[in-house]
Amino acid sequence: MNKDYIIPNEWSIVEEGFHIENITASESIFSIGNGAMGQRANFEETFSGETFQGSYVGGVYYPDKTRVGWWKNGYPEYFAKVLNAPNWIGINVNINGKALDLNTCKVSEFKRELNMKDGVLYRSFIAELPEGDQIKVNATRFLSLDFDEAGAIEYSVTPINFTGEIEFIPYIDAGIMNEDTNYDEFFWEILQIQEEKNEAYILSKTLKTEFHVCTGMQITFALNNHFITLDKEVEKSEKRIAFKYKSKVKQGDTFTIYKYGGYVQSMNHANEELISESKKVLQKAKEIGFDDLIQKQKDAWEKIWATSDIIIEGDIKAQQAIRFNIFQLNQTYSGEDSRLNIGPKGFTGEKYGGSTYWDTEAYCIPFYMSTKDKSVAKNLLLYRYNQLDRAIENAGKLGFKNGAALYPMVTMNGEECHNEWEITFEEIHRNGAMLYAIYNYVNYTGDFQYIPEFGMEVMVAISRFWQQRATFSKVKDQYVILGVTGPNEYENNVNNNFYTNYLAKWCMEYTLKNLDILQEEYHDDFKRIVAKTNLNQLELDQWKEVSEKMYFSYSKEHNVYLQQDGFLDKELIPVSNLPRSERPINQKWSWDRILRSVYIKQADVLQGLYFFENNFETKTIEEHFDFYEPFTVHESSLSPCVHSILACKIDRLEKAYELYLRTARLDLDDYNHEVHEGLHITSMAGTWLSIVQGFGGMRNFDNKLSFAPQIPKKWKSYSFKINYRGAILKMYKDHEGNKFTNESEAPVDILVHGKKVTVSPNELVTL
Repeated sequence: MNKDYIIPNEWSIVEEGFHIENITASESIFSIGNGAMGQRANFEETFSGETFQGSYVGGVYYPDKTRVGWWKNGYPEYFAKVLNAPNWIGINVNINGKALDLNTCKVSEFKRELNMKDGVLYRSFIAELPEGDQIKVNATRFLSLDFDEAGAIEYSVTPINFTGEIEFIPYIDAGIMNEDTNYDEFFWEILQIQEEKNEAYILSKTLKTEFHVCTGMQITFALNNHFITLDKEVEKSEKRIAFKYKSKVKQGDTFTIYKYGGYVQSMNHANEELISESKKVLQKAKEIGFDDLIQKQKDAWEKIWATSDIIIEGDIKAQQAIRFNIFQLNQTYSGEDSRLNIGPKGFTGEKYGGSTYWDTEAYCIPFYMSTKDKSVAKNLLLYRYNQLDRAIENAGKLGFKNGAALYPMVTMNGEECHNEWEITFEEIHRNGAMLYAIYNYVNYTGDFQYIPEFGMEVMVAISRFWQQRATFSKVKDQYVILGVTGPNEYENNVNNNFYTNYLAKWCMEYTLKNLDILQEEYHDDFKRIVAKTNLNQLELDQWKEVSEKMYFSYSKEHNVYLQQDGFLDKELIPVSNLPRSERPINQKWSWDRILRSVYIKQADVLQGLYFFENNFETKTIEEHFDFYEPFTVHESSLSPCVHSILACKIDRLEKAYELYLRTARLDLDDYNHEVHEGLHITSMAGTWLSIVQGFGGMRNFDNKLSFAPQIPKKWKSYSFKINYRGAILKMYKDHEGNKFTNESEAPVDILVHGKKVTVSPNELVTL
């Protein structure tokens, strides 16, 4: 694949020229979604070359049986996978009886554009078929934000050098297999295929989980922009339905098919009403019409960009990258449904099963809190609150008692479904991210009511887990946490991972602190929670003891907390001494060699310093950054952003910028050689953090909103907006100074480089 083929553009992702080797990468990069569903940027017409067909419906999954040769107590029986749904976008095209297939045609003037400002995918090209017929094709496609069960396609063909017959064959194919199925199973049962006039519907249900989904299409035509009617032939098989429409078209005429399609599913409608509901949705879309639908799409995206856009002047690649990241985050999660969450690949591929990881709590919540209403972030917290019973069950399977909860590493419904023991059983730090997200939300929004209403039950269950998971060491006279994997997955089954131990200590302390507040100020809620959880003073005393006597490995020689007890037993060879030909090591080395090496996949100790920066001196952060960053290979997409933010904190602006570009253009430039599998959606939130918390220096500790803005040399200026407790605050930074604008009706107090500033309503403050 040519890694540098995306053309820099402020508002669009643009590809020019047809290159077979880029097809699957572009299918990922040009993906579209609307929060309820999404699809890879597959061609509508036949393509016989390598392709990865992918369409996905939010919340619909299948429990694929785990593929391992052994079993252990507590091991998940399945890996939940987002399902590759029936394909509704297909429109095969025949020119004088011959199939249009870009794999066999001579293709010129090929251009693909994902307009991020409007949320619309465009494609155009000229194709010369083997018989010599030349056509011009224009295709436009989007998934509606206003009607999130519908999408629309406008597909036009213009004969260039002939007069002849053009045939459109729109279809629904419900026989799509998951690329990542463990046992080559088909995950759907086809229940009904129905067609009438220019409409077709396929009703399917998933095996085991029994989600019912209706996939529909409605068709209209135009010739030279005038609507026409055509007779059709119907082709129907066990899993597919297609319509055939033929028309004589003169040289220079434009023949257009409009296809409205999408998914209606049983999470939102009764099973017996799915076909009728699909019919209503698509009929409404067709009545509004393609042009008006696309205008509504532009209006909806304009509202999103009004609060979420980041503007960078002087660096077009950086500008394109940050908008791409913001765009994909908004396509993946809209925040309206607390049953949905954010998979690491979103709707762009099947790796990681499309399930929910700790990425949401650690990286994504700040983005949604700051760019949307607080209800969006609250829904992400409620997703975990509603799965607390399952988290308690998960812990019970591993031997924990008394309502202790272990949230899953990977889940669709709250049940653990990850298949690698060293992560499933040992990467327990994810539990701390759940509680940190509650703290982060309450601290930023000021919505303390969430804790007595929902949060405290989760906090109690997680604190119980940490107290039981810790072991008292007589030798150390402290509590240790043994046999874990930290965020750095290149060290498995280690003892006293700093990040894990620090989170455990903090979780128990934060829970105890807030229980005291509830007892004093929310007495009824306190009594209800104590009764519901059977909480007692002995337990609270145990939490206090464990948190106060938590052990941390420390090196006096290097003046740093150690990543884990045995870290200094390794050969301390920096990444700079590692030959380029041996990277990425996860693709070039054996796992045994990786585990014995000093190399760090992602921020680990530094992740803890990032979360709890207010508990450490700047000099301490600098010492840890200088010690650990040289050993970090950043082979996790979640690593560069944390390093970039901390580099800004310690005034390493060039390093911060280098790492920012790596996280921002991770997919556009395919740093990890894997973009064909899908995009890194959750790490995209880290890109936003790199600008807002990194270069912008935004922090919110102790109910104080502060900024410490810096600007990379290459940029002329940058600006962003945040929604802070209902106030929209804009921060602008150039090489001359800072400007803050309050676009709301109440004054906002902020700290800028430690100095208190009040930004009055609708006022511009220049510093």
